Amino acid sequence: MPRPATLKRKSFFVDERALRRAKKALGSATDSEAVRVSVERIAEMEEFWQFMKNSRRTLRPGSIRTP
Repeated sequence: MPRPATLKRKSFFVDERALRRAKKALGSATDSEAVRVSVERIAEMEEFWQFMKNSRRTLRPGSIRTP
């Protein structure tokens, strides 16, 4: 179960068009939520790619069956 997030106030410049696109894609109600969700997803994807990099070549061909 993930820990509750601790929020810290930050101030930065963001491309308004990119923020609108991210907000729409994520279904976020606010700009702040769009930024938070985007940052969380980037961190999750980095963990995933690190896992993929570390587990490369450890599965044998044909070891995973598909229905």
